[in-house]
Amino acid sequence: MATKQGMCKNCGSLVMFDDRDELCECVFCNCVFPSAEAAKILENPDGYEFKNEKFEKNTEAGAKHYYSNPVLPDVVEKAVQRDKTSKTQKAEVKLKPNEFEISPNDVKAPKKLVIGMAVGAVLVVGIILAIAFPLYFSRKALHDSISADINNIYQFGSYDSFTYKQADIYGLSCQYVKLGLSDEINSEQAKELYQNYSKLRADKRGFESDDVEMYIYTPGSIYFATKNGVTSDVQESVKILEPTETTK
Repeated sequence: MATKQGMCKNCGSLVMFDDRDELCECVFCNCVFPSAEAAKILENPDGYEFKNEKFEKNTEAGAKHYYSNPVLPDVVEKAVQRDKTSKTQKAEVKLKPNEFEISPNDVKAPKKLVIGMAVGAVLVVGIILAIAFPLYFSRKALHDSISADINNIYQFGSYDSFTYKQADIYGLSCQYVKLGLSDEINSEQAKELYQNYSKLRADKRGFESDDVEMYIYTPGSIYFATKNGVTSDVQESVKILEPTETTK
């Protein structure tokens, strides 16, 4: 007589049986089945599907139970093997998708919507460029035209020419200008410079406007001129840039 090991065909538990018995019995789920089948399942449990059906224990008087409980050194090892097999099989079972669960594909924007958004973005950029480019080139053309004749604004009184003069023109409509002069001037002469520039700008634009703001820097003073008049801020020392060929 010898005790053999097998695996329950119902729940996958380790079963012990006598090699003289044709049947074996699982002490965990009470399943009774051929001993040879239990031994065969133990040899290759990965390819077997355990149904986990429920069986009632046979409690009738005189009923035979086909199992034994010897203490063997590899019982724990086989039990661990069965546990790993059971976990592997559970991991491989595909869960039924939840019909109420939202997947990335469910919220994916339709192709037509994506194309429409792309076309809309291109149109918006095109409109911005259509507005910006004409403004840029218009401003640049006005700036270049005024710069070409900027020396005309210095021709007043005895100041038809300075040792050094520089003009910085900026703003969307060239309404802001900074002048740097090598000689001192008074408030009246600063006002005349402002009026001369306003007239030059009006001639280039084709119409007059009173939004010009002008700063005039001299060695000892800073003048600020607008349509409302001229104010001055006398400085102890104002550094004037050295004249260059382009600014004389």
